[in-house]
Amino acid sequence: MRKVKWGVLGVANIATEKVIPAMQMSELCDIAAIASRDLAKARASAEGLGIERAYGSYEDLLADPAIEAVYNPLPNELHVPWTLRALAAGKHVLCEKPIALDANEARQLIEARERSGRLVAEAFMVRCHPQWRRARELVQTGAIGAASAIQTFFSYRLLDPDNVRNRPPGGGGLYDIGCYAVVTARFIFGAEPSRAVASLDRDAQFGTDRLVSAIVEFPNGRRLTFSAATQLSAHQRVTIVGDGGRIEIAIPFNAPPDRPTRITIDDGADLFGGGARDEEFPVCDQYALQGDAFSRAVLGQAPLEFPIEDAIANMRVIDALFRSAEFGSWETL
Repeated sequence: MRKVKWGVLGVANIATEKVIPAMQMSELCDIAAIASRDLAKARASAEGLGIERAYGSYEDLLADPAIEAVYNPLPNELHVPWTLRALAAGKHVLCEKPIALDANEARQLIEARERSGRLVAEAFMVRCHPQWRRARELVQTGAIGAASAIQTFFSYRLLDPDNVRNRPPGGGGLYDIGCYAVVTARFIFGAEPSRAVASLDRDAQFGTDRLVSAIVEFPNGRRLTFSAATQLSAHQRVTIVGDGGRIEIAIPFNAPPDRPTRITIDDGADLFGGGARDEEFPVCDQYALQGDAFSRAVLGQAPLEFPIEDAIANMRVIDALFRSAEFGSWETL
């Protein structure tokens, strides 16, 4: 079975600790090269991960004719610039979330995709995990009646001023984790929001948002309410509620790759779980599933399920939430 040859731009922790090891265990991904602006760092990562080639610049990796697809885990403000360069070099690109700093910046990728004839997508791995696929199926088939409300909480505690998540222009909770609440609600409802309102609390030292709370309104009275925080204790939970029950996803975003996951479906018979049942999913790695899904599209074996237009739609919601927090009003999308 032919595998797609991948190159990785940068040695970010998300790449070296999670994504690369997962893709190396996948069916269709061959991580053939890694690059850093520091050749020593690239070589150290390549040696530690068993990657064949290391480059001391991103340009050198993009010039490698053997590389078919690029994974871009660079800081958020570098997502679009280096994705554009990768597309221009004839590479397919899977870029980390958020795809850009705003929707206007992200729209450049449509024209670049058309010029290059290559695929480009945003790396929201959660949509590949079977627990999310099953939750969407249950909602679509009416297992909990008409689903009208999603409540999401996602937090971690990070106080390092040198961490990229705490540095403008691309840091902060809305960009880093609030985007998951938005994308999964769009995924579950199968629709685009009509308006949104948000409140942000910014860290005086970092200048980034450390707590965002928001309401995102979808057609037909459906709503997402969420909070995302970068300076609270680690916690995450998603509850999807309909008029005939609810679905709870216990570890919705950082689903462990080394143990089964589960969702709970409760028909609401009582408040003590009398009508609850669990569905368990076998061990899997959502990053490996994501890599294989993109590779299948590269190989022409399957269509790309979430093209760049989907990423731009997600950025429009994030843009509206930032505007709402600034002006103190509902923002129409």
